[in-house]
Amino acid sequence: MSGSPILTLDNVTKKFGPVTVIDGVSVDVLPGRVQVLLGENGAGKSTLIKMMAGVHQPDGGRILIDGEEVHLPDTKASEKHGIATIHQELNLVGSMSIAENIALGRMPRRFGLVDKRKMKDDARAALALIGLDLDVDQHVGGLGIARQQLVEIAKALSLNARMLILDEPTAALTKREISALFSVVEDLRERGVGMVFISHHLDEIAAIGDSVSVLRDGKFIAEVPATTGEGELVRLMVGRDIDKQFPRRREFSGAPETLLEVSGLSTKGMVNDVSFSVHAGEVVALAGLVGAGRTEVVRAIAGIDPYTSGSVRVRGKKLPPLNVGAAIRAGLGHVPEDRKVQGLVLGAAVNENIGYATLASTAKAGIVDFAGQRRRAQEVADKLRIRMAGLDQAVGALSGGNQQKTVFARWIVAGSTVLLLDEPTRGVDVGAKVEIYELINAITAAGGAVVMVSSELPEVLGMADRILVMSGGHIAGEVPAESATQDAVMSLAVRDVKRELEDKQMKDES
Repeated sequence: MSGSPILTLDNVTKKFGPVTVIDGVSVDVLPGRVQVLLGENGAGKSTLIKMMAGVHQPDGGRILIDGEEVHLPDTKASEKHGIATIHQELNLVGSMSIAENIALGRMPRRFGLVDKRKMKDDARAALALIGLDLDVDQHVGGLGIARQQLVEIAKALSLNARMLILDEPTAALTKREISALFSVVEDLRERGVGMVFISHHLDEIAAIGDSVSVLRDGKFIAEVPATTGEGELVRLMVGRDIDKQFPRRREFSGAPETLLEVSGLSTKGMVNDVSFSVHAGEVVALAGLVGAGRTEVVRAIAGIDPYTSGSVRVRGKKLPPLNVGAAIRAGLGHVPEDRKVQGLVLGAAVNENIGYATLASTAKAGIVDFAGQRRRAQEVADKLRIRMAGLDQAVGALSGGNQQKTVFARWIVAGSTVLLLDEPTRGVDVGAKVEIYELINAITAAGGAVVMVSSELPEVLGMADRILVMSGGHIAGEVPAESATQDAVMSLAVRDVKRELEDKQMKDES
């Protein structure tokens, strides 16, 4: 299905202070088609969709809806034109019911009171539009991420949205959940809903998109069919060929010193008797399904969460449990799964975020070395090519990839010898991913070590020297990197899950 564009950005430009973030870009969104926006972090994708959603207004160019020029001063104006946005950070209230979330801001009323019956009927009708059968009285906080995302889509459709903006909708979903989401997108396409889709997963583009608008440094580079090969898409995005997606190099030639040793680590209700060691120059991956206990192991090692038994040693020295300061002083750095909530202070400057781990250690006579902190932050920001207006820019204003680099920068300044990386490239574009992989190479080449949690099996296979597979809170087995396959890793990851299901089935039958 196609026709006249629902929405057109016509040669739009946007500046923030002296920085031009969008420079003469044009995009059409057609009914029944999925327009993919592709580009590196910082290319301007988020600014473009915020123009469509009424969050930002262009400084130049025009926005047309149904061929007529419009002004979208806020999100309400955008919604009135049938445009709805599903943000990567979902806009739901966990303590409220599904029905209340869908009706939020426009509760139906009767005799001055909320008409709960109509609210629930409307919510059921909205869920039915995407084939979702849920109890509308259930609290949204009790749903998984995938179902929360579908509730957001149902909410958008209840607004009679004829255009949906989907910003990184698959970033936190499993393959099964992604498949379910894509089925909903296909239904919406058949009903003539126009969609804008942003994803860093290049393999998703051909499966879901119709055409791709490629951006680089705020400029429009090309519009190509969604069936365009991944290599060509990467070249258009970054302006160069990326020869190796996973450029792992093993360059450390020193003694294989044991940097990290974890023995019998157990936590309440999740991790059970986990033991492993990591040597200088090595990348050890913790693979497994969501909920296998990987994040819990990393957080316990980093001193964030308590453990009930076991020990953590760095270079032979035992660390006290639940002591982040001791872990940092011992040379541990932690890049958490959720950088925005756990890794950064979004309202603080880039300079401040980089220096948080070294405020005390670099102080002189108890006084913070502000000049030294700034100098070190600038040096590492230049080295990592963090795209920013300056060190004083709020880190929350940076793109996802540059936010992630800022977290890495903190531990480089701190001189960490062992980095604990939890989903280090989630929500990061292919160019920034390669830069992060090169950082991993630099850390291990200098005699450091990396423990990496990743749900992306190609990343695990491409970057790890050893793969430890977790299942049900313990290590189910080790897979040598040189002979590892996705099937070998997954068979270990699901082994205990299958065993539990079989045991439950036997109990039920008896």
